[in-house]
Amino acid sequence: MSQAASAESTHDQRSRVMVPILSTVAFTFVTYLTIGLSLAVLPGFVHNRLGYGAMLAGLAISVQYVATLISRPHAGRMADTLGPKRTVLTGLSMCAASGVFLLLGALAAGHAALSLGLILIGRLALGCAESCVGTGSIAWGMGQVGHQHTARVISWNGVATYGALAAGAPLGVWLEGQFGFVAIGAMTFALMLIALPLARLKRATAVAAGERAPFLHVAARVVPYGMGLALGSIGFGCIATFITLFYAAHQWQGAALTLSVFGVMFTCVRFVFSRTINWWGGYYVAMVSFAFEAVGLLMLWQASGAFMATIGAAIAGLGFSLIFPALGVEAVNRVPAHSRGSALGVYSVFLDVAMAITGPVGGWIAGGMGFGIVYALAAVAAMLAVVLTLLLRLRTGPGLA
Repeated sequence: MSQAASAESTHDQRSRVMVPILSTVAFTFVTYLTIGLSLAVLPGFVHNRLGYGAMLAGLAISVQYVATLISRPHAGRMADTLGPKRTVLTGLSMCAASGVFLLLGALAAGHAALSLGLILIGRLALGCAESCVGTGSIAWGMGQVGHQHTARVISWNGVATYGALAAGAPLGVWLEGQFGFVAIGAMTFALMLIALPLARLKRATAVAAGERAPFLHVAARVVPYGMGLALGSIGFGCIATFITLFYAAHQWQGAALTLSVFGVMFTCVRFVFSRTINWWGGYYVAMVSFAFEAVGLLMLWQASGAFMATIGAAIAGLGFSLIFPALGVEAVNRVPAHSRGSALGVYSVFLDVAMAITGPVGGWIAGGMGFGIVYALAAVAAMLAVVLTLLLRLRTGPGLA
């Protein structure tokens, strides 16, 4: 075979893998774009417009992750039993509902308690949407390209996730500035009106045959990896929830830009270095990632200005980028193929636990000690994750994706 023919064959093979992956994680992108829309503006709306304190402002963000935490195992079982396509469609529908409640909450801003209640309902719906679309898209992608491309599917799903957050934060700030908070709910609903028909047109994948492993059996195998994910996700939770209030406390400008820099760095690392999981193994990649994240969080803690804080967020984004796929590949490899949706659901729950706890606990800590200390504590959590991952590596031996 000539070099030209070989190159063409390689290009065709990559296309056969990448096109199904990208067309599937597009639904993750649009869902997380709606999440990103409110990240930079919702805490300020609750704190400044509705007049509630930092703890409730944090709760308005974190309640979404409480819903995701509760619904994630169910989303995994749905993907295993009813299929990933149906799971994604359910999530997109719930995302549309969340947009309606945010819209109503914005319109009821003159009645603070009613407005906050509607917003919290919308955030709960968005949390359920996140679990269904996030888990369903990964399972859908794996079903289309095969288990040998698990790391690639998870990595590109993460690129879609945090790329959308990076785009959504400044877009949300612009929309609120131009049209008010009501535009966040309206845009969320409009995006789902586009995404739902496209998802219905996409080919479904077969549900894997075989007896389902007992849930507790799957959970027992995955929990140690989930604990590492939770420790690493605390830093992301602190950045996503408190960066705008952290900047405001120091009278700095550019909090939305810092969220975008975090997301851009995250996306670039996923794009460039995701194959290192196959080359070096998930454990090694995870340990290096945790170490970088800790450095970035410590820089945020000690930041003397917005520029240093942005650099710290960028390094934290670099570190956080490969944690989910690195540990996720190792976790998924330890369950049968027909239980991988459940494994992903259980594994992802730990990210949701971290995000759900970070808001109210971090808000309580910040209320007494300032917002900077939450980043120092998140750095300690990332350091503990290095130790945990090393213990997992020693216990199970080297694992390659």
